[in-house]
Amino acid sequence: MNFVLVHRIPGRARLRSEARFGLRTAEALADGLEAVAGVEGVRVNPHTGSVLLLYSDEGALSRACLFLNGAVCGAEKPVSRDVGRVEGGPSLFPFFRYLFLRPLLPVAVNMVTAISHALPYLRRCVSSLSQRRLDVDALDGAAIAVSLLRRDFRTVGLLTLLLGFGDALERYTQKKSLENLASHLALQADRVWVLRDGEEMLIPFSDLKETDLVAVRAGSAVPVDGVVARGTASVNESSMTGEPLAVMRGEGASVYAGTVVEDGEIFVRPTSIGKDTRMQQIVRFIETTEQMKAGIQGRFEKLADRAVPFTFALAGLVWLFTRSLTRAASVLLVDYSCALRLATPLAILAAMNEGVKHKVMVKGGRFLEALASVDTVVFDKTGTLTQSRPEVARVVPAEGFDEDEVLRLSACLEEHFPHPVARAVVHGAEKRGLRHAEEHTEVEYVVAHGIASLWKGKRVLLGSRHYISQDEHVDLSPMEEHMGALSREGYSLLYLAVDGKAAGIIAMEDPLRPESPELIRRLSDMGIGHVLMLTGDDGRTASAVAARLGITEFRAQVLPEDKARVVQELKASGRTVLMLGDGINDSPALSSADVGVTLRDGADLAREVADVVLMGGSLWELVTALQLGRGAMNRIHINFAATMALNSAFLLGGLFGLLRPGVSAVLHNLTTLGVSLNAMRPALPGGE
Repeated sequence: MNFVLVHRIPGRARLRSEARFGLRTAEALADGLEAVAGVEGVRVNPHTGSVLLLYSDEGALSRACLFLNGAVCGAEKPVSRDVGRVEGGPSLFPFFRYLFLRPLLPVAVNMVTAISHALPYLRRCVSSLSQRRLDVDALDGAAIAVSLLRRDFRTVGLLTLLLGFGDALERYTQKKSLENLASHLALQADRVWVLRDGEEMLIPFSDLKETDLVAVRAGSAVPVDGVVARGTASVNESSMTGEPLAVMRGEGASVYAGTVVEDGEIFVRPTSIGKDTRMQQIVRFIETTEQMKAGIQGRFEKLADRAVPFTFALAGLVWLFTRSLTRAASVLLVDYSCALRLATPLAILAAMNEGVKHKVMVKGGRFLEALASVDTVVFDKTGTLTQSRPEVARVVPAEGFDEDEVLRLSACLEEHFPHPVARAVVHGAEKRGLRHAEEHTEVEYVVAHGIASLWKGKRVLLGSRHYISQDEHVDLSPMEEHMGALSREGYSLLYLAVDGKAAGIIAMEDPLRPESPELIRRLSDMGIGHVLMLTGDDGRTASAVAARLGITEFRAQVLPEDKARVVQELKASGRTVLMLGDGINDSPALSSADVGVTLRDGADLAREVADVVLMGGSLWELVTALQLGRGAMNRIHINFAATMALNSAFLLGGLFGLLRPGVSAVLHNLTTLGVSLNAMRPALPGGE
């Protein structure tokens, strides 16, 4: 296993191995590192192959490296020491050797083989007992020791065979689950085209250097983070930014691994390669996943650990009353934690992997658990229940003006600004085929209020009611009836004034997402009885939108900090709250909720703080996320019940002498295998 020092600051270092290892290996590494002088803290993550060290001096770090690699480890030159690297699935050859070769070998050879295979488990047992820990290693070692005392080397061989196979199976299944999860998120680039010495050539990705120019053409993914050295292309960056429309990237512009060239050709000078780009994000994601372990996983593990001392006590009582080491060993070989420790994280990993396949990224096990118990869903309105692109719904001219004139003049002013409302006005004019020549002077933009300019010698104003009426003192009373009617219908209003008089109203709407009304009904069918909409709109607009959606409860004129307060109040009342929003101003509420959910095209900050990202951009993926959480927790509870019931039956069988140690070990391992396979089945309905 090769450990590389990947990050270090005074007193803290992280090392990583390319190989993954099982929980028992992780525990052994942690135990050994804790015994190194000067090491003050250790965290070993078997799923990512990383070791986090807290140390008092540089000598302690060197000693820890010596322990891990058998030599001083450098930043990029690890020294290998084989501690059980997993390259493929568990080998069946040991079973062949035990069943067919062992009977043909001399007794002395089988005895030496059994003892040599037993020594690692005996060492683990001694290590646990010396640290006053009664855990699974202590149970396994005690059962093997009892069989050795009985000189039952055949049983010793079978026990070590099954335990070794179980370890290999644990490492392999966890490794494959993580690889499957990563494969859906990682950029696959085995070979790349580069320009070297004026000649294009296809090289392995591993041979790529930062001095190369990477050639990327239409339809190809950018394999590295870098800067465009030559060429121009239209690049779809939705995988990085969520923005569905391609952007032009020319010489000097930055491009990112995982983005796709839709049209054109660029040559990219790499700034980050390999693990420094997309794969590094995958590693960070997986590490975050482990830190966000589901509470149910921790509870089950603690419950299983608490059962170990009772198993020892029961085995002691069996021996005390029966004087049968065979029965005592049979009891010792049944423990509950193996299946729970393996099956529970596997169920979580499998559900997360399944979620990615269905365009739902869940950032940790505890969020799956929270999804399963959600009883309240809070929606931000704009950009979430509605589309993020406003549209012109109606144009109402004042006396002396017509619709086309109002819209044409408004578009002429708005085309100078990039915000969504301005784009909507310009697009509305384009849909009507209205041309708007530049007949105005320089446009003045009043932040958060509106715009002003001179048109044919007349002062023109366009903006909110507050700006037109209160700031500029334009009399809007002639249009009062229209203003009230449009507001009751839920439109946002934009006012145009020319030469100090009202010229017209443009009614804007945020079109509902097509799936929004049906989604609200679907949530009700799923038993989520409390759905709340938050919006910064006034009460009349909010009421109209809520009625169209079928939402009975809403809060209007809500400020960003108020959204978080509403979520916290709901949580304080005992509800499990899911918040779905997509803007920067939704981020505090997303962080406050039990589960924060955002869309693929949400703001960067929203995607960063959210616990679940709907990567397909459809609200229907929220239903998928809820089903995923419920399915995963249901699978975990079924596995827990099966583990407890079956292992209790095996324990009773050993207690009453119905099962010999070898049979107990076989049945126990089959149970672990069975619940693990069950954990990896699809969690979504119809996913079988």
